Amino acid sequence: MVHALVSRRVVTPEGEREIAVLIEDERIVALKPVAELSPDVAREDLGNVALLPGLIDVHTHINEPGRTEWEGFATGTRAAAAGGFTSIVDMPLNCLPETTDIKALEDKREAARGKCTIDYALWGGAVDGNQGEIEPLALAGVPGFKCFLIYPGCDGFTSIDRENLELTLPHIARTGLPLLVHAELAAPIDSAAAKLNASGADWHRYATYLASRPDEAELQAISMLLDLCRRYRFRLHIVHLSTAQALPMLAAAKAEGLRVTVETCPHYLHCAAEEIADGATLFKCAPPIRSAANREALWQALVEGTIDLIATDHSPCPPAMKRLEALEPGQEAGRFDEAWGGIASLSTALPVLWTECVKRNISLSKLSQWTSGAPAELAGIAMQVGSIQPGKHANLIAFDTDAFATVTPERLHYRHPISPYMGERLRGVVRSTWLRGERVFHDGTFPGTPRGREYALSCSLS
Repeated sequence: MVHALVSRRVVTPEGEREIAVLIEDERIVALKPVAELSPDVAREDLGNVALLPGLIDVHTHINEPGRTEWEGFATGTRAAAAGGFTSIVDMPLNCLPETTDIKALEDKREAARGKCTIDYALWGGAVDGNQGEIEPLALAGVPGFKCFLIYPGCDGFTSIDRENLELTLPHIARTGLPLLVHAELAAPIDSAAAKLNASGADWHRYATYLASRPDEAELQAISMLLDLCRRYRFRLHIVHLSTAQALPMLAAAKAEGLRVTVETCPHYLHCAAEEIADGATLFKCAPPIRSAANREALWQALVEGTIDLIATDHSPCPPAMKRLEALEPGQEAGRFDEAWGGIASLSTALPVLWTECVKRNISLSKLSQWTSGAPAELAGIAMQVGSIQPGKHANLIAFDTDAFATVTPERLHYRHPISPYMGERLRGVVRSTWLRGERVFHDGTFPGTPRGREYALSCSLS
């Protein structure tokens, strides 16, 4: 049965329009002027509340199976739906086993089955020695691969050095799928940490942590990756870019015609090192949050197109791992060197970003491209989702751009309701989320039962 969602602010590829979105059998079937709607079509009028395509997060850490006490498909996808996300792509590490072969992929699929509020895909992992698994994983339906050039924080997902990366890249290139890279090299970090420790630096201070992850670690990694991209002609995606110093070389690489895309994250676009209190380990992430001037350069790079998209890097953990308080004798609270590096943000990403967009007079259409359109392209699902167009899944969100809400634990919905944004008053409230035409979130509630499913992706080797 056809039904319609009506808004004065429907965000389409052509911009914001006052229009009716007609939905039937999980898909958008037409966009029509409201005056042309048949009287027998059931409609829901959102008024001035904007209707956006569902957000797509291509950088989510669900941690299931194996570390479900950190997050899990049930809690993570509910939090995502509350934040306006209708699709996520889960990272291959932090779960046990890590998604680096077919057996592990099937284990993760089994763990997700029947638990997800929204739709999902699963990245494969590229680690030291698994180059023989790359093409089988591609044929089994992963949308791409993730690797680390530095220790990722979990022993089972090994980092990969240049020599082993060069063994893997011909296989990546054959799949035509993107390689997502945590682009930091260890040498600058090890050198910085050694100097800080030798000088007796105080690891309760955010300035110490920032100094321990210098820009140079990202710059050297990105330079190496661009050189490899020239040689092997694979699709390169830089995850969670934090340093604006890399922007000139990335812009030059794009102008050269290299197949490189770049993401940054809400915390790099909202927070600034100067504003982070000592001991505030909820802000710890890697690469680190840098200066306010750096933040502004990242925004400019989004507007100019050097950065393609925004992803959350939702990386939750039990509160004890953030070292918010001393839990054992002799342990110190608030040490950045001991706290887990990761920021949980699925429920807060959209209002965090919209708060910043309003300050800079950035349109909802641009924000939608960075959080829906471009992520859909990266994940290979743009034929189905990422924009409000006939034929695409009716994945939609009602976003009240003029409302304000304060971040409180009950608004977070993920497993451990801790956040560096706690207590902040942010602009924009997700009122409803629809997955393939059915409402899965509405004003703090989750109607129905989990109906999320994995994207069916196909790959042919070249």
